[in-house]
Parts: sequence; C-alpha cells; structure tokens
Amino acid sequence: MLTQIARASLWNRRTTVALTLLALSIGVALLLGIDHLRHQAKDSFRQTLSGTDLIVGPRGGQTNLLLYSVFQMGQPGTSLSPDAYERLAHHPMVDWAVPIALGDAVQGFPVFATHWSYFERYRYGQDQPLVFAEGRPFAAHSDDQVVLGAAAARELGYGLGGSLVVAHGSAGVSFTHHDDHPMTVVGILEPTGTPADRRVHMTLLAMEGLHGGESSDAHDDHGHAEHGTAGHDDHDHGGHAHHDHHQQHSEAPDQSMEPVPGNINAVLLGLKSRPMVFALQRELNTTRNEPMTAILPGVALTELWQLLAVAENLLYLISFLVLLATLAGMMTMLLASMGERRRELAILRTVGASGLTLVLLIELEVALITLLSLVFGTLLLMAGLALAQPWLASEFGLFIAINPMSAQTAYLMLGILGLALVMGLVPALAAYRRALAAGLNPRQ
Repeated sequence: MLTQIARASLWNRRTTVALTLLALSIGVALLLGIDHLRHQAKDSFRQTLSGTDLIVGPRGGQTNLLLYSVFQMGQPGTSLSPDAYERLAHHPMVDWAVPIALGDAVQGFPVFATHWSYFERYRYGQDQPLVFAEGRPFAAHSDDQVVLGAAAARELGYGLGGSLVVAHGSAGVSFTHHDDHPMTVVGILEPTGTPADRRVHMTLLAMEGLHGGESSDAHDDHGHAEHGTAGHDDHDHGGHAHHDHHQQHSEAPDQSMEPVPGNINAVLLGLKSRPMVFALQRELNTTRNEPMTAILPGVALTELWQLLAVAENLLYLISFLVLLATLAGMMTMLLASMGERRRELAILRTVGASGLTLVLLIELEVALITLLSLVFGTLLLMAGLALAQPWLASEFGLFIAINPMSAQTAYLMLGILGLALVMGLVPALAAYRRALAAGLNPRQ
C-alpha cells in the first residue's frame, strides 16, 4: 500500500522528481565511473606484462623506464650499448634477454624494435603468449619487415603484404619520413587488450637501417655472432638474402643469430631462478661499467600508483561532493514539497496513518528515487564507456570494460542508498513533526 502511495505521490510531482533524478543519476555515474576507471586502469596496466623478472635500461627513474618500455608513454633519455646487452644476455643468472628500441612511429602508432625471440618470450595477462592472427614473425635479419598489433593493423588499414613508411618521432609528431625505406607487413597479431595491440614491431637491424646505421650486408660479411659493427650509409636491403635461410630455421630460431646494433632503450630479462632477482637487481644498479637501472615491473607499477594516489583521491572527493550536492538537492525538493503536500498528509492522518507511517512513506520515496538513479546512472556510465572505449585505447592504451558491475560497485551502490536514506530523514522528520502538530491542533 505504501509503495503505491509513494509512486502516485512521485508521479504527481513528476517534473521536479525527474530533474532531481537526472542530477542524481549524473552524480552516480560520475562516482561509479571514477571507481570503475581506477580499477580497470590498474588491471589493464597489470595485465600488460607477465613472466618478465626484470626490466633494465639506462640510468634513470624507475617509473619512466616502466612507462616507456612497457606502455610506450614518454621518451627514453639515453640508450644502452650493444656491449651492455651482451653482458646482460650472457649473465649466468639470466635465462633470456629481449632488447627493445623505441623512438619512431607510423601515423601515431609506436614502432617497437626488438629481437625475434620477443614473440616467444613476451607474455601478458595470465602468462598468455602472443598469437598470430595472420602471417608470421619477421625474419631475424630482415631490415624491411614489420609485424602489426591488432589495433595498429585495424586502424591503419594494412593487411599482409602492405607497404608502410616509418616516421622519426612519436605520437602524432613526426620529424622525418623514411620514404626511401618502405616496410612490408608480414604478420598481424591477435588482440591482447594491452599496448602490444598498438605496436609496429620490427627488428633492431631495421630501425638501425632507417637511421643510417649498419645494413644487413654488414652482418653478411661479419657473421651472425658479431654485433655493433661499423655501419654503411647506403641501404640495398640485403636482408632479403637471408629470407630463405630464415624460413628454413623459423621453427627454432637461435637467440644469438639475430644481430643487435646500437640504440637499445631497454632489455626485458627472464631469470633462471626467480629468487635471484633481488641479487641481480642490486648488482646491475650498482655496476660501474655502464650506469643502468634494473626494476621489478610489479614494484615499479606499485610506485606509479602511489604517485597517482593524490590525484586519484582528489577525483574521488570531487565525485563524492557532486553526489552529496545532488542528494542535498533531493532533500531540499522533498522539504519544499511538504507545503504542497499538506492536504495529502492530512488525508493520510484522517484515515489513521501514524507519524511513523509518514516517516516510512518519505523514506520509501527517497529509496525509489535513489534506486532509479542508480539504474539510470549505471546505464549512463555504460553508454559513456562505450563511446570512450576506442579513444581510451588509442590515446592511452587502456582497454576498459563497458560493464562496470563488480563487488566494489555493489558496495558503492549500497553506500549511496544508505546515505540517501540518512539524508531523507530530514524531510521525513519534518513530515512527522507536521503530523504531531496537526494532531495537537485539530483546526489545522
């Protein structure tokens, strides 16, 4: 009975109720959205890299090394020498090493120059490997082959055999286009939901060739085991001479067969025994041969979230204040309606409704408005996430789920409902006092 009365009363004041519902729905969407984005961003960052024990780069900050090597955010300041990479790769504690070079882009998509073994060693999520949707990895000694991430292939519109031009520079800023050295797409990866989807992968030799370094002919003359030899100015695409050879050995490539020239910005390391990680990290961070920084990805990511904690808490505070303001608006609306509802309340008193019944009626109205706002706010948030999802993925490499529902979301919703009911006690007690006054003064 009370539910029907509450619904009829709200419908009778539908214009003001609708405006209150709209404002409250926006506040709910804002609070739930910030919480959802926070958790999804952390999950997305956490899922990007798995199975890598250490990331090593030139001496610098841990957070910067993590951001540019894993998420392609920011720019590396300096680089490691090929000799430093050789020492890391052949260290007795190291099982495998994958070098990385950055700095170029293809229409805003970052170029990720690396070793052939990257496609075998790189893991994301729950130790998931990279899988090819089409094609194959680039040849170990190629200087004109690229493998595209799923998002890069889709948004750039390239398929197998497509020819693309690499530009020097990152993001949307390009300083020099290497028109004289076009690259051919030989593989496209399956979607991973990580920044790997936006990468344009090539060999370190190819990047060195683009910048006027040594060509693959130099490695034909000096053998596969020699790295960092003097470069040539001209590029005759000698890497094609090795294509057939690579096809014969593509099933089991040897890590030592691929040349590693200069301009190495970071190295991903996998250790033979994980308990050795702290000893190796301390050794690398204190080495004097070539200053470098070794970080544990999980620890560096935790430090990143600690740096962002102030901004995160500030956003939470702002969204909570917005929600509080809308709840105060609902309370004000209900208080203002008490004068209009004097006749309604008098009729209820006449048919025997007690003061407690009137309190329950007002609280029921508050609950109905709040529950509707939670539903509409969630739908509004889902619509916003659906629209923003491609932009977040392209600009920040964040892959946000459209469905915001989780245990944390349910607790937030219960908290919002509880807060609304507490604030609803103000108009409810006003109705109760009015009922008592009417009982003491029959003429009213």
